[in-house]
Amino acid sequence: MADTNVFKPKGDAKNEATTKTARAIIDSEAAARIAKTARLRKARLAQEPVEEPVKKVKKKAAAK
Repeated sequence: MADTNVFKPKGDAKNEATTKTARAIIDSEAAARIAKTARLRKARLAQEPVEEPVKKVKKKAAAK
């Protein structure tokens, strides 16, 4: 009876634990990224709009 695998965890259980931990980390990073994007978007929209200067177009000299 000492040689049975009754109490040894199967490889699937270890894989499930690893997958669960990895997904938790990925989900928390995604949530942080979304929050940062929203914060930066809000800050950008709160700024006063700056008008871009009008660029002067130079005319090419006629070929001689």
